[in-house]
Order: sequence, then structure tokens, then C-alpha cells
Amino acid sequence: MGVASKERQQLSDLFVEVGPDAPTLCAGWRTRDLAAHLVLRDRRPDAAGGIMVPALAARTERVQADYAAKPWDELVDLVRSGPPRWSPLSLGPVNELVNGAEYFVHHEDVRRAVDDWEPRPADPARDATLWRALRFASKRGYRKSMVGVLLRRPDGETIVAKRAAKAVTLIGDPGELLLHAFGRDQTLVEFDGDDVAVAEVKGTKRSF
Repeated sequence: MGVASKERQQLSDLFVEVGPDAPTLCAGWRTRDLAAHLVLRDRRPDAAGGIMVPALAARTERVQADYAAKPWDELVDLVRSGPPRWSPLSLGPVNELVNGAEYFVHHEDVRRAVDDWEPRPADPARDATLWRALRFASKRGYRKSMVGVLLRRPDGETIVAKRAAKAVTLIGDPGELLLHAFGRDQTLVEFDGDDVAVAEVKGTKRSF
């Protein structure tokens, strides 16, 4: 089982544990909203355009609301079962590429929405997948930064997320760096750079 499938199953188990009204790190969303978002991505590509394109957002929101109105057990089962066979996302390599980072981030969106959250133990297979995803995600996540951004994991390997004359280095495990690139602040990341540059990176809107 790949990272995407493991994260999907673990998140589904967590949904069952916390219920439909638990908080998440996604602004304005409870767990019911997050689950509906994931089902829409898997099953309604015709209605998912509004996730990225504001002009299409109204239709996306209507379809997502329809999913959110389903009984909680049914909605969680749809998350757990994943994309239908006709979807390219049902193919293992495509699922891993597209959903590995997505489901890790959203799993942590639920785990870290409480005050006493703790990071999960390191997992070499998971970390390798997230590091590969970070090479793409970091370019988009830090595109609005006015200073350079380097991402460095503990063994010293580094990704150049944004090039500029002045740069800040973020240091952390792959999952922590990925979460930061996706716009989450509940992370264990160290910043190396002058105070002004660090403040710029911390204040940059990081989103997808």
C-alpha cells in the first residue's frame, strides 16, 4: 500500500473517531466540509474546477455542499473507498503522485487542529514521497515570496523553492516543510536568515 492509500485510510479512521463537526486547519471548514472536498476531488472532476479557478467556485461549492449533506458514515465510506475505477486517480502511480501529498496534508489538518498535537514518528517511505512532492509544491507555495526560499531536511539535502539575492532557509523533516509550503503554520520548522527576510517568508501567503 502506497503513501496516498495509507494516508487515506488513516484519515478515514480519524474521521470516524472525531465525527463530522471537529475542527480542521482549513479555514471555515469542519471535518464534514473537508470530507466532502475530498470526495468531490475523487468523484466529480467536472465540478472540481472551482478549487483552483474562482470563476467556477459557485458550482464547486454547490456540489461539495451536496456531499456534505450526506449521512456522516456514508460520506466517510466515500472518502475511504477512493476514486471510482474510471478515474485516472484510481491508478496506483497517478494516485501516489496526485494524492500522496494531498492526503498527508489533510490528515494533518485534522490531527493538528487541537492544542496538544504531536508530529507522527518518522517514516522513510512516507518522507521520500513527501520530499518528491515538495519539489513541485514548493515552487507554487512560495511563488509570492519577495525573498529566496531554500528548504533543507536534516540530512542536508536542499530544495530551491524560490531564487532571489536574499534567501531564507527553512529546516525540518519533509512532512513539516511540505505543510509549511501548503500554507500551514502548525509545523516544526526552523528559519535561518536575517529577521526581515524571515518575517517576509512567514508573512507570505502560501496557498494552492
